[in-house]
Amino acid sequence: MTETGDDVTETGGDFAGVSARSTKHSPRVDEELEHEIQGMLKAERATRSEEWREAEPVAEGDPDLTADPTGSLVGGTPVGMDADAVVARAELARWLDRADFPSTGPELVEAARDHRAPDAVAAELERLPAGETYERIGDVVRALGYPTETGPGPGGTEPQA
Repeated sequence: MTETGDDVTETGGDFAGVSARSTKHSPRVDEELEHEIQGMLKAERATRSEEWREAEPVAEGDPDLTADPTGSLVGGTPVGMDADAVVARAELARWLDRADFPSTGPELVEAARDHRAPDAVAAELERLPAGETYERIGDVVRALGYPTETGPGPGGTEPQA
């Protein structure tokens, strides 16, 4: 590098630092790419609007690779709940976003279908009592009769210790 008056020039005509940096793209593109996948990381599922970009589901007859082979839940189940209630609540919550609340039963069925929920999830939500507004997933689960950490669903009994 030579300095002549007010001018600074590099040997070989390169700007300082360009030859030392070997990345595939600029920091701006890195930030754009990171922003693109933030939805997937937070939602833990595909968030693309183009169906052709999503991974294909497991074919009929193939083993379900997402299922827990031991059938146990990591960390156990909350007090007052059984494994079936935990799985049911998780499946309902998987297909309903926070933005879907507060809503009535028919609105939740429509929201689940908009999120491409399986027919079994939509059928379960169709069992919700008419005329009620649900503030959160816990209200939905209790209205469907599943026990929660705060107590049994309608018609349920407290577990005996």
